[in-house]
Amino acid sequence: MSALSALEDALENRWQALRARLFDREPVELVDALRRECDSHAVVCGAGRVMVPNAYDVELAGPVHDELSRHGAGVGQALTDRLARHAARHGYEWAGPLAVHVRRSAEVPGGRYRVASTVMPHVSADAFQRAGERTP
Repeated sequence: MSALSALEDALENRWQALRARLFDREPVELVDALRRECDSHAVVCGAGRVMVPNAYDVELAGPVHDELSRHGAGVGQALTDRLARHAARHGYEWAGPLAVHVRRSAEVPGGRYRVASTVMPHVSADAFQRAGERTP
């Protein structure tokens, strides 16, 4: 990790800590949970090549979903951006296009959130176009 990357991490962590004290802890904890999920499923594929899952599902309890939605409609995009920066700092490669899906769930352990990841297969533009050509 470079000195600049370490400085960026430190500044981001300070900002998150300040925001958590001023507002609420959910966004900071949620970003940390996404980072842990990404890190724990990293697979070393060769010298300097580390692959991580590209599809993340975030289930939020009703009150948490309502609170985060109040801050703006782009919760999924904000989480995707944070996770992309985290992966870039660590030199991770995605198994395909990155996607973070956020949804409300009544069955969240601890009544807050749950994060899971999978590898969503990459569909090439050519394959997508060929599939569209078969549709009448």
